Amino acid sequence: MTTTQERLTPQPPSWLGIPPFPEAVKEELAKAEQRKNLRHATGTIRTKRLLRAAEVDNWEELRTAAAEIKDRVGRHLDTYLVQAEKAMTEAGVTVHWARDGAEANRIVAEIAKAKGVDEVVKIKSMVTQEIDLNEALEQEGIAAWETDLAELIVQLGHDLPSHILVPAIHRNRSEVREIFTTEMGTYGTPAPEGISDDPGELTNAARAHLREKFLRSKMAVSGGNFIVAETGTLVIVESEGNGRMCLTLPETLVSVVGIEKILPTIEDLEVFLKLLPRSSTAERMNPYTSLWTGVTPGDGPQDLHVVLLDNGRSNVLADPVGRAALRCIRCSACLNVCPVYERVGGHAYGSMYPGPIGAILGPQLRGLEEERDRALPFASTLCGACNEVCPVRIPFTDILVHLRNKVVDYKTSKHPTIEQGLMKGAAWVMKDGTHLSSAQTATRTAGRIFKDKWLGPMPIPLAERWLQARDVEPPPTETFRQWWKKNREGENR
Repeated sequence: MTTTQERLTPQPPSWLGIPPFPEAVKEELAKAEQRKNLRHATGTIRTKRLLRAAEVDNWEELRTAAAEIKDRVGRHLDTYLVQAEKAMTEAGVTVHWARDGAEANRIVAEIAKAKGVDEVVKIKSMVTQEIDLNEALEQEGIAAWETDLAELIVQLGHDLPSHILVPAIHRNRSEVREIFTTEMGTYGTPAPEGISDDPGELTNAARAHLREKFLRSKMAVSGGNFIVAETGTLVIVESEGNGRMCLTLPETLVSVVGIEKILPTIEDLEVFLKLLPRSSTAERMNPYTSLWTGVTPGDGPQDLHVVLLDNGRSNVLADPVGRAALRCIRCSACLNVCPVYERVGGHAYGSMYPGPIGAILGPQLRGLEEERDRALPFASTLCGACNEVCPVRIPFTDILVHLRNKVVDYKTSKHPTIEQGLMKGAAWVMKDGTHLSSAQTATRTAGRIFKDKWLGPMPIPLAERWLQARDVEPPPTETFRQWWKKNREGENR
């Protein structure tokens, strides 16, 4: 058992404390060192990704295939989920269903308590950060140790991740060294002394900090890149080996996986294992690709649990335009080409999912009740670079425009404006010829009243700068229809 001090894990600030994007960017843009770090890191990844994608002759065909597979999953998600549950159960996996983050957190905490553990080791998992699992376990007296190097940096730094692939992308080596020497001694291992900011020394310090946690932990928590419905196989890809340690050493493994991560067959998995590493880490293949199907006596965890999480995904699936966001395989290619993300970083988005994917996925998962979510669809130039690099062809710009329309509709439904009334009136006039004729008759009546009289400046609030500085001509006394009938109608007979 660990000591009380060791059970306390570093807590990050809350995403809810970050103001809406238009306000948050002002603070983030002032961080010159962060902008430098982001420019260097994203530029390097972009260049490498182009080289790796160019090596594949049928790259565009693979992208199309991946998009079609994901769309097929979306159309038949209910069938594939039931199939996956049946296959996993037959292989010895306990399957749980969670409507939202609170339910998923409760399930994981109950499993930990049933096993009598007070700490778990974790693989980097976007979905567990989406539901604030670490904080929920902490409230139950259970420490959750991040084992991915970048996630460890973020956790020890009492920080928030700012990138899907490289959560500590906003930190440089000197900052990492400071975090390690200051924080590591507080959480169960001796503080590293005399280390430099050399990447090798920093990695060794992280390895020493984590190794004894790997060896003593009885339970691990992971996410999942994919679940193969026909076999019940869970798939995790990673680059450091920490995931393999979590997937093999503990007695109990709990995987929290979004319901959209289903793939129909093993053959479908082949497509994504070619696209994902090249799009994310710019590698030909991931150094560690782990596939496991149920429990194998004497090999690996003997108690496997999978929590299938909805948490707003059904709502996204119900939107014919927005549902394409569920194709996402969390590769981060869209972040690395986004000119907005490169300058402001991930924290400005106020969400676990930053960049273009965060701008379209976050507001759909959480709804538009919060101002921060209503602001995200506007955090884009609509340049379309994200469309071009996405390995599953998510139409980012189409969804962004769609969500902007929904934001406007939401705002005006809560607080109707004068402009909205004018636009609705104009729409009524223009959609039917008889409506237009009636409106023209009204202007003709006004023209007779103000005949030959210029109206002068008009104090209309919506256009005060325009109309208050200009004279307005008198309304016409004759409509175009009347003029046409009198002057041209006879000529065309």
